[in-house]
Amino acid sequence: MTLAKFSFPTAIHFGPGARKLAGVHLREHGCKRPLIVTDRGLAPLPVLREFMSHLATGLDVGVYSGVHGNPTAQQVMDGAAAFRTHRADSVIGFGGGAALDVAKVVALMGVHDGHVIEYVWDHPQVRPIERELPYLIALPTTSGTGSEVGRSSVVSEDDTHLKRIVFSPKLLARAVFADPELTLGLPPAVTAATGMDALTHNVESYLSPAYHPLCDGIALEGTRIAARALATAVREPANLQARADMMMASMMGAIAFQKDLGAVHSCAHALGAVCDLHHGLANALMIEPVMKFNLEAAPAKFAELAHVVGAAGAEDFVPWLARLKREIGIAPSLSAVGVKREQLGRLVEIAEKDICHQTNPRKCVAAEFERFFAEAL
Repeated sequence: MTLAKFSFPTAIHFGPGARKLAGVHLREHGCKRPLIVTDRGLAPLPVLREFMSHLATGLDVGVYSGVHGNPTAQQVMDGAAAFRTHRADSVIGFGGGAALDVAKVVALMGVHDGHVIEYVWDHPQVRPIERELPYLIALPTTSGTGSEVGRSSVVSEDDTHLKRIVFSPKLLARAVFADPELTLGLPPAVTAATGMDALTHNVESYLSPAYHPLCDGIALEGTRIAARALATAVREPANLQARADMMMASMMGAIAFQKDLGAVHSCAHALGAVCDLHHGLANALMIEPVMKFNLEAAPAKFAELAHVVGAAGAEDFVPWLARLKREIGIAPSLSAVGVKREQLGRLVEIAEKDICHQTNPRKCVAAEFERFFAEAL
């Protein structure tokens, strides 16, 4: 036995109507000038205007809506400039995982010097987070990354598109308002891709060999909930119970992956960098080949995963994944979403350098990543 240290995040207000509590909460905590950080696709939609209508009187609200695609460092720096221009004292992250990731580091860079890339965990001269961050709350509008309960932010370098991670407990939202009604407008394809992201987080966290039994329990239950709810949420977009279940599974996956992830995410990060592929879709397309590879290393854990999703045994978990993906309309291959064979070399190079596969249950080197991408192609 070795000494272990655990911590869990943050205050969560969960359920239909939770969004209506956010404004009063901010005012009660002394906030007067919040900046909403959201993405440019969401900003003109009624869902944002409806949320803003519930913000408490006495708040002077600004909006930064420059987030789009896989978020970049420049989007963060532009958001920090908006924070200072508005003279904001707090940040509201409102949107999917990209907007919430950007919101966290907008709060960071709004009160710190330098460039956001200088704060990534593996920067050779990483800057410390020295000042208290502005009060941050998060409202997810998708059920995938669980960024609302995470202590990290993933942003891409502007020139290379490589994903970099800023990690600190100081990035945790002070409060989360997880309202499944905010996800009712998601189209089926987005529901499917983000839902597979949540499922992948739970599965990879559970399979990680790191020691964290608390996260193992959360990951297994998150897998069970996602397995029960995902197809219903795709098939019946207005099913509020299924939407709530997926929002919970998303948060559980993000809480669990403080235990770390695996090779699926290394592949997905490469696909995001090279092909700008949606992260959840990338996970969905890569999970089968990686799980086939991992089975022999963790048969008992695969048996548990099979049990919670309703499959017969350890060897039935990957076929269950394949059936689920077909049922919810995930593309059949990487080539079907535009990935080219000539991109495989670069994909392998980036995946091998990614940190996530260091906690994969089986060791992966370039040959394994080449096999994963070729099989998924």
